[in-house]
Amino acid sequence: MTDDISDIAASYDRGVADEDARLVLHQLEYDLTWRYLTRYLPPAGSILEIGAGTGRYTLALCQRGYCVTAVDLSAALLERCKLRLEAEYLHGQAQLVVADARDLHAVPTTAFDAVLIMGPLYHLVFEEDRRQAVRQAAERLRSGGLLFSTHLSRLGVLGDLMRRMPEWIERGEEVRSLLDRGRRPDDLPRGGFRGYFARVSEIRPLHEALGFQTVVLAGVEPASSADDESYNQLQAPRRELWLDLLEEVSSDETTVGASRHLLYIGRKGDGEATASKKHLPNR
Repeated sequence: MTDDISDIAASYDRGVADEDARLVLHQLEYDLTWRYLTRYLPPAGSILEIGAGTGRYTLALCQRGYCVTAVDLSAALLERCKLRLEAEYLHGQAQLVVADARDLHAVPTTAFDAVLIMGPLYHLVFEEDRRQAVRQAAERLRSGGLLFSTHLSRLGVLGDLMRRMPEWIERGEEVRSLLDRGRRPDDLPRGGFRGYFARVSEIRPLHEALGFQTVVLAGVEPASSADDESYNQLQAPRRELWLDLLEEVSSDETTVGASRHLLYIGRKGDGEATASKKHLPNR
């Protein structure tokens, strides 16, 4: 492993309540992601969820009858996930595993029907670490199974930064580092959020070099990346109509990169083992 991410685990251990509330704030991200999960997941089966957090998706997947193996770097987040499942009498449908996405030896099963890696790639700032996480996921997915991975968009985050941290633009070195390298300067002290922001152009090659056939790449906050409040206030049926429209445009190549969160869906091909040996070009 290239990077020590114990600081990230510690940050999540301290911030369970914040993580629990994140998808309550970003409702469009959650709703549109569920549209894609509903469309592409098999009607039943086993799911490996890497980066399960406090279990927002875990609970919903179990409620729909899937058997879920939920993995997270943070033991504290998984404890909250466990409590959620127990409250709904669903703990028998889920196995919880504390593990790093780059090392899944604690998950020996290699025939999951689908794998979700929705979160860990945000925090792996080195390309080899991201490649290793996708490789580990691929090794546990059956041939023909689907991988769902999420990414932070390098340009899509700018609107959010302007809204929440307008003073950031005055930190010239940080601004250039984000635009040029997708992460903050290496000499900044660790603590708080430390992540990687991807260019749209690198997401397909990352997965395809490991044997995946791209199904779709979408922005799950299309045309409204920094405006959570307007969507959150919508009520049915108007909310569903807006969601229908945003789903329709979410994979348009002119809008994808403007979303804070990007969703990749790929199918594992028969040539995965050979493809996984290919070397990705440096960026």
